[in-house]
Amino acid sequence: MSKPVNISDNEFNQEVLQNNGTVLVDFWAPWCGPCKMIAPVLEQVAEHYGDQVKVVKINVDDNPLTPQKYAVRGIPTLMVFKDGENVETKVGAVQKSQLISIIDNHL
Repeated sequence: MSKPVNISDNEFNQEVLQNNGTVLVDFWAPWCGPCKMIAPVLEQVAEHYGDQVKVVKINVDDNPLTPQKYAVRGIPTLMVFKDGENVETKVGAVQKSQLISIIDNHL
């Protein structure tokens, strides 16, 4: 069973940019209410796609470099990367059906 993986600024390059596939990145913080709301959705999405899509979470408080590089201004911010390229960004909490639709567009 696939689960979201917590990564750091140092791991972003290897885990996301060098990944030959689709990666969903969740920029979040522990104090963020909407981030807590979508956490179970991200778990379900990771389980839904299994090995087809990698789901990673990056805490913006502990890892300020990556959010700054990608101009993350609000959280949660969800970004879909395909073969190392950012192909879609969604700011704010989304429903599971919306997230699956976004990801399906890039598979």
